[in-house]
Amino acid sequence: MALKKIQLQPYCLPLRQTWRSAGGNFDTRCGYLISVEDNAGRRGYGDCAPLAGTESGAQAKNWLREQRAGLTGLQTDAALAGLPAPDRCPPAARCGLETALLDLISRQHQLPLYRWLEAKASATVQVNANLGSLDSETNARLAACTGFSVIKLKVGLLPVSQDIDNLQKLADALAGGVSLRLDANQAWNMEQARRFISGITDLPVECLEEPLRQPGLKQLEQLQKLAPFPLALDESLTQLCRQDILSQRPVARLVLKPMLLGGLQAALNLGRKAQQAGLESLVTTSVDSAIGSWAAVHLAAALNAGNQDISHGLATSSWLRRDLAPPPLIQHGRISLGASAGLGVQPQRQLN
Repeated sequence: MALKKIQLQPYCLPLRQTWRSAGGNFDTRCGYLISVEDNAGRRGYGDCAPLAGTESGAQAKNWLREQRAGLTGLQTDAALAGLPAPDRCPPAARCGLETALLDLISRQHQLPLYRWLEAKASATVQVNANLGSLDSETNARLAACTGFSVIKLKVGLLPVSQDIDNLQKLADALAGGVSLRLDANQAWNMEQARRFISGITDLPVECLEEPLRQPGLKQLEQLQKLAPFPLALDESLTQLCRQDILSQRPVARLVLKPMLLGGLQAALNLGRKAQQAGLESLVTTSVDSAIGSWAAVHLAAALNAGNQDISHGLATSSWLRRDLAPPPLIQHGRISLGASAGLGVQPQRQLN
C-alpha cells in the first residue's frame, strides 16, 4: 500500500511543574505530531520531540519536510526501509517518522505494534514512578506513588552531601520493598561520584544513572566496582563507542531513549545486543507526548521478550498539563497492552 500523505503538526505542551535535572530545566515539551496516510485512508502517528543536545525544532522540521518530499508515493515498507541510518539524521525527527510508519504498517497487518516488533513480546510492562528532582518537597510527593516498586529521582542539583542527607531521610519514609532509581544526568566529577556512591551504599538503591560529567569506560568501570547496585548509561550512549560498551561492559545497565537513539528499531536492536552481552536494558521517555509514550511502551514490551523483570521509565505523562492523546494507563505499577492494531491510540485532534 502506497503512502498518500505525510503531515506535520507542531505542538507545545505545558508541564504541571518545572522538570529539573542537572542536564537542564524545561516547562513545556514541544515537537511535531507526524501523520502518515496510505491509499486506503489508514493513518499512522509518530511523535518528534527533540531533546536538549540532539537537534533543534527547526532542524527536525527541515529534515522531516525533506523526507516527506522523497517518501510520498512509495510503498510503506519501502519508505520504512529507505529511511537514512539513525546516525546520519536528526534522531528525534527520525524516531517520529519511523514510529508513524511502524504504526501504519502494523495497522495494515492488523497487529499491535509490540507484536509486529517481536512475536514473543510481553503484553504488560512494569514501570517506575517518577518524582522529579530530589528536594524539600520529595517526601510529600512520595505519598502519591502507591503501587510502584521503583521510584526514580533526579540527583546532582544539590551538593553531594546534601543529596546524601536527603536520600537518607527519604529512605526512612519508603514502604517495604520499594527501591530508588537515581539519575545524576552527568552532574559530577570522579571524586564527587565516588563520595556520592560511598554515601548511599546502605540505602535501597536500585540503580544510579549517568554519574560522570565526562564519562570514560575505565572511570565508569571503577565506579561500578565501588557500587553495590547497577550503574547505567543513557545520554552517554551517544558520546561513547557503543561496541566498546557492549564488549567491555563498564556498567551493568543501558537506558534506551528512542528519541535519542533515532527510533524504535535502533533502540530495540541495541537493547537486544545488550541483553546478549549480559547487560540489563530498559526503555525510558523524557516527558514525551502520549503518542511518544505509547510507542516507548510498545518498544519496552518487545524488549521484555528477553524475560527481563525490570521497571521501565515510562510514567511521565502525568507531568503534562494536557496531551495529544490519552496516555498509557498505569495500574499497580504496570501498563497493559491490548490487541488493538498499531499503537492502539489516536490523537484527540486529527490532522486535516
